[in-house]
This record gives sequence, structure tokens and C-alpha cells, in this order.
Amino acid sequence: MKLVDLSRPLENTEYADPPGIGPKIDYFDHQMTAGHVLGFFPCVTRDQLPGGEGWAIERVALTTHNGTHLDAPYHFHSTMDGGKRAITIDEVPLEWCWSRGVKLDFRSFADGYVATAADVERELDRIGHELKPFDIVLVNTAAGARYGQPDYVATGCGMGREATLWLTERGVKVTGTDAWSWDAPFVHTARKVAETGDASLIWEGHRAGMVRGYCHLEKLANLESIPSTGFDVICFPVKIKGASAGWCRPVAVLKD
Repeated sequence: MKLVDLSRPLENTEYADPPGIGPKIDYFDHQMTAGHVLGFFPCVTRDQLPGGEGWAIERVALTTHNGTHLDAPYHFHSTMDGGKRAITIDEVPLEWCWSRGVKLDFRSFADGYVATAADVERELDRIGHELKPFDIVLVNTAAGARYGQPDYVATGCGMGREATLWLTERGVKVTGTDAWSWDAPFVHTARKVAETGDASLIWEGHRAGMVRGYCHLEKLANLESIPSTGFDVICFPVKIKGASAGWCRPVAVLKD
């Protein structure tokens, strides 16, 4: 058995999220925190601490969508499954989060392209995979190779409403992408909406969850290093009460 880390780190970077919504991590090293430790023990002096050191801690300001994370249906809309209350991340069944994986290689699609059901079918035929309920479908886009670069958020194809509904109709409950979003990058969608006046193009892959509830992973890593089939995915999210997403460290479990 081999484990492949499919997560990105939480880090101070300007390029993993759109401007203004990235994480902020303050680091406090052993020298900076010696006073914190001594505050608990008034009778102890700093020279009595090993090396005069305290502890290393970090203060983190995040949204639930920073770093690699699992989106709950509640993120997409207040309803799912044709009008039922959308479930939050703490309500996502754990059974959804550990299942057989399959990878679709869509790296050749242009930035902003919206993948269709036909694209999904062709790729499944090419790799010889018969989709089954609860398969976890990962999409390798051109964005994966641009993580950490200024153009990351605007790079890669997206999954459209039609393709998403095709997957969920067959029992898929969790999908994933190495791009910033399951949908095509907003900069490209905005141009199409301006040209056509069709606001239904906005977030069309996400909004497919209104029809059938599902989850997806965003900002995955290392998809290019795993095979198309022959692995499981484990992606349990952090359990945040009533939240739209939870941070996640997904892994691919490659079988011998």
C-alpha cells in the first residue's frame, strides 16, 4: 500500500486564493513565547527553561475555503435534492469520504473551458473505468501545475452543470479538482456572462447541488502523480458546526 498526499499546505501566500481572502498565519517561535510559559509558573525564571525557550505556536486567520478543503452542499445553496435543507460539513456522511477513486485527465482543456458530460464519458471510456455509486471523481486540470503562481486562480477548466449532474445521477457523492474552484475560473465566466447576458452560467457546477446534493474537494495536489484508477480516496473533513466547508488532508491509497 502506498499513500499519496493530495493536499496543499495552509500558508501565507497571495496566489492560492483571490485577493483579500487568503489565510494569515502568525508564527511565534520559542524565544517569543518564553514569557507565556513563565506566566503559568511565577516562581520559575527564564534561565530555568531548557535553552530559555518557550513553545512554538501559531495564530491562524482563515476561511473554511482556504487550503485544501471539502465543500458541503450548504456552500452551494441553502437547499439540495430539489428543495430539502442543504447539509453542512458536520452533517456530511463519513461513508461519502472514503471510497474508490478515479482520475479524469483534463489538463489539455483550455483555461476557462467548461467540461461537459460527453467529455467525462470519453475520458472514462479512454481509461476503461465503469463508474459506480460513491466513486470519488478527481479532475486533474492545468491549474495543478500553476499552484503558487500569480495565474493559479485563473487557470484550468471547470466542470459544468451538465457534467456534474451526469456524475451525481450515477451516485457520485464526492468529486474534486486541483483548481481553485470546481467551476471554471470566474474571470472567464464573467466574460461569457457579459457577452451572453446568461447569469445561469455563474457557478453552474456548484449550483448542480441544488438538484442532487454532493461535495467536492478543491485545491488538490499531486493528481499528476497518481494513476487514473486503482486507488481509494480518504478525505474526512474537519468537523465545523454548521459550516459550508471543512479543511481536509485527502490521501490516495494506491493498491498493489
